[in-house]
Amino acid sequence: FIAYINNENCVVINRKQNDTARRAIVAFEPNDHVLMYTCGITPYDATHLGHAATFIAYDVLQRRLIDKGHTVRCIRNVTDVDDPLFAKARELGIHYLDLAAGEEARFERDMEALNALPVAATPRASSAIPDIRGFIGMVLDRGFAYESGGSVYFDVSKFGSFGSLSHYSDDEMLVLAKERGGNIDDPNKRSPLDFVLWHPSASDEPSWDTMWGAGRPGWHIECSALALRELGTTIDLHGGGADLIFPHHECERAQSEAATGEPFVKHWMHTALIHKDGEKMSKSLGNLVFVDQLRETWDPRAIRLAIIEHHYRTEWEWDDELMPRNAARLDSWNERAGSNPDLLDGVRTHLDDDLDTPGAIAAIDDAARRGAGVAEAAALLGVDLD
Repeated sequence: FIAYINNENCVVINRKQNDTARRAIVAFEPNDHVLMYTCGITPYDATHLGHAATFIAYDVLQRRLIDKGHTVRCIRNVTDVDDPLFAKARELGIHYLDLAAGEEARFERDMEALNALPVAATPRASSAIPDIRGFIGMVLDRGFAYESGGSVYFDVSKFGSFGSLSHYSDDEMLVLAKERGGNIDDPNKRSPLDFVLWHPSASDEPSWDTMWGAGRPGWHIECSALALRELGTTIDLHGGGADLIFPHHECERAQSEAATGEPFVKHWMHTALIHKDGEKMSKSLGNLVFVDQLRETWDPRAIRLAIIEHHYRTEWEWDDELMPRNAARLDSWNERAGSNPDLLDGVRTHLDDDLDTPGAIAAIDDAARRGAGVAEAAALLGVDLD
């Protein structure tokens, strides 16, 4: 069962995996019970296709693991304590938790429509404040953090392998930190790459008391605390979009291993980004395709097919032919909704080769053209036929 990952992206699946951190194909041989953590949404807007592509990739992975006889405990957090959520709530003039609840519910409706398996838990960051306070105390006690200016920072100089997940240089990390929400010019830091674990809240933001002063957690510490609470010290596989490799996952790994003294993640899996109009699909650019809007016109199964006809670690561009092509594909599959054990085994082989969903879809397309049954093979991809 092998998982592929290039230096910017993700997993394979065939008892081997090319891991983001190691940049090499390595054995992926989990125990019967697999522990997975995927970084979830910051619930301040609707689910766009980039979100969906990430979570559907992990859904296919879970389906194949279950098909192989594993049980899977997958945790997908909700980042309901974060700057973008507060900014949007401020703009709309509503409480941030009301905004989060509404958008989280919309996200769950989209995932259900796309036939994503239920995950074991979707814990909110706001539920973990006691865990976060205890976690920060562990990092401080072990000498990897310091207090300054009313905040607590992680000291990257004390963690010798910082940067070994992303393999970026210090200059590259500084550029990405600045682009992705880090305040590299914070005068309270000892080093620009140090990152915040706890900091004072703005006047209209939530605040909790600690021995270091009132405030709220930094972004990265939330996932570390939730992962430790829900899954324990070491996770079999941790996922997210490729844009989370740095700073989020680099910082998450550092503080987790600093706190526990144990390896945090055995295998890192990252999904490639989706583009529209020649740019990465992102809320800041506004070039988004929303799943709930697509569902107004198209069968959700066709949306799922439109996503997985692309390989999870290959960047791709949205185009207007994507949905008509996959609606027609769904129709052709529905006409051949029978059993075909040989096809099912062939699809398994594709999924066991770097989670090759494009190859699996091509095999099902070919079987449908030949008049063979495709229902079981389609179901393994999460597409239930009529």
